[in-house]
Amino acid sequence: MPCLIAAPSSGSGKTLLTLSLAALARQRGLKLQPFKVGPDYLDPQLLSRVSGLDCRNLDPLLCGEAWVERSFHWHGSRADLALVEGVMGLFDGLGSGSRGSSAAVAAQLGLPVVLVVEGSRQAGSLAALVRGFRDHALEMAPRPVQLAGVVLNRVSSERHRLLLSEALASIDVPLLGVLPNTPALDLPSRHLGLHPPHELEDLDARQAEWAALAERHLALERLWPLLARPAAAADPVDPISWCLQQVPLAPRQHERLPIAVASDAAFHFRYPEAEELLLALGLQPIGWSPLADEALPTSSRGVLLPGGYPELHAGQLAASQRSLHALRDASAAGVPIAAECGGLLLLGQSLSDPLGVSHAMAGVLPFSATRGGLSLGYRQATASSDGLLVRRGETVWAHEFHRWQLQPQVGSSESLWHVEGWGVASRVEGWTAPNIHASWLHLHWAGCPAIPSRLAAACGRAAPLPASAASCSPANPAPMPPLSAGV
Repeated sequence: MPCLIAAPSSGSGKTLLTLSLAALARQRGLKLQPFKVGPDYLDPQLLSRVSGLDCRNLDPLLCGEAWVERSFHWHGSRADLALVEGVMGLFDGLGSGSRGSSAAVAAQLGLPVVLVVEGSRQAGSLAALVRGFRDHALEMAPRPVQLAGVVLNRVSSERHRLLLSEALASIDVPLLGVLPNTPALDLPSRHLGLHPPHELEDLDARQAEWAALAERHLALERLWPLLARPAAAADPVDPISWCLQQVPLAPRQHERLPIAVASDAAFHFRYPEAEELLLALGLQPIGWSPLADEALPTSSRGVLLPGGYPELHAGQLAASQRSLHALRDASAAGVPIAAECGGLLLLGQSLSDPLGVSHAMAGVLPFSATRGGLSLGYRQATASSDGLLVRRGETVWAHEFHRWQLQPQVGSSESLWHVEGWGVASRVEGWTAPNIHASWLHLHWAGCPAIPSRLAAACGRAAPLPASAASCSPANPAPMPPLSAGV
């Protein structure tokens, strides 16, 4: 059984350790299946690129525990090795509790935990910190979590290493590695997390450095057995087929219908299951780049606008008049459009860049967007009315993570849903129309398979995209690049 790599808090080095092990496995010619706890998009993109396999998110809140277990055993058992990276601190989950946390996933799947501890400003106090995490994990109900050992990060000298290793020995906790304190190992980040792989020009060199780091500084004789792949599930049904079995009368198109998916440096927050579900439902996802000022692919029956960083590319998007006109024409023609977070911003009247300069967007929805306070956390959303993808009264789990805010948040379209979350005021949010679903909220479709099913059904009913919005060539657009390609 593989381990789960966790930490007392974010920024401790768990992603660095996970990337180092993935890079070493690939260097050795082994297929390592990476998993990530929680709703993260950016860490999984790096893990996908480095490992060569799509990283799978294990999120019991967004997807349910049954999906987590099925996805873990299905994908993990098909690789040579497997590894789970945790999220935030080990016990950080919904609100102040541990529901949905790394510890909860470790308990559900029976995974031992490797704790990555940032050791740069402590010595003997390390023992108290690790003892607290170990003992708290053992007291988890209904199933305890075992601490397999500790990897120390940012250790500055041999003397410092000796101090910390003695502290761990005093509480009988294995030391599994000591990563040095060097700026060369820092991972660049911005307001929503790590830089995606397509922005790391030196990624190949970094991968070699991460693999060498693992060889030099980790106790591989003890860590490598903790990468053992899980057993295959007794149920042979694959996760996508199982997911669609939960939807009565899920549509299957007789011929593949193209759906345009925004896919470039501005729009790349998506889970691999999204494309897999669309394919299983009979759609053909086609990559489309608003940044490149492309018209929508010929004969598109729908448009999917995922999240990303449009605010960092607002000027270039505003100059992409062919793409923006295509969106307006598609909306007016009744083509189904589903947008979340960054995709929502593309549909507004204007979008401010990080310097506060406003740029015109597609103008489909009545709002402007400017930088504001952070909105972060799990949300429960209850549909206010029947719409393109939801039905009145339905409740879904979602995640919100953005620093841009909408001004004003009123318009002719009806509010999509009523949103609640821990520590935040309840509110109405999003836009819905017969052919539009637009919201700040990120969904994982494995937890709400009726949504991609309804999107597929709407695409089946829609007329092909009018020539005014579609590209004339090429006649057969290229398929959407995979998430692991970092686009």
